[in-house]
Amino acid sequence: MPATAYSRAGFGADGKPPFYSRRMLLSGFNHVATLTNDSERLHAFYREVFDADVVRDGAEFSDGKGPRLSIIKIGPGAELNVFQIEGNTEADRQTPMFGRGRIDHLALQAASLASFEEARDRLMARGAADDFVTDFGSILSVFFRDPDGLECELAVSNPDAQPGASNPPGTRAARYPAADG
Repeated sequence: MPATAYSRAGFGADGKPPFYSRRMLLSGFNHVATLTNDSERLHAFYREVFDADVVRDGAEFSDGKGPRLSIIKIGPGAELNVFQIEGNTEADRQTPMFGRGRIDHLALQAASLASFEEARDRLMARGAADDFVTDFGSILSVFFRDPDGLECELAVSNPDAQPGASNPPGTRAARYPAADG
């Protein structure tokens, strides 16, 4: 998260919250690996909604055997490594939040508020998300499901954040009121 986002949210003069007071050895995630039953459908979704690029697509092993591996570049230094494995039905399973195992969902970081709003509009147009934007305090969030049913979140720094404010799930962002209808 950029330092300006932290300072707007009321953190320290250095723009960082207190728990980032020491040097970190990591800069974030490199990739998240997922399973799919339809690589083309998943590629199209991430291209059309997020302007992502498929940078690799083919057999995982050089002998041409094994699962199909595609790599979807979703941002600087961030990828989805997508495996399509014949006969594997894991992508068909739908489990409620907090019952999904060690990794429950993933959150994508929007590059800007304008990017967040454009992606949100695209997600709603596809029926992958509703109009609800959660105000968690320092971030705004839209939950969506990808074509395989994987629950994901799109997050962005909240330009309306109040210093020290934290809101529980289900808090609608004032800048995104409920759609009339």
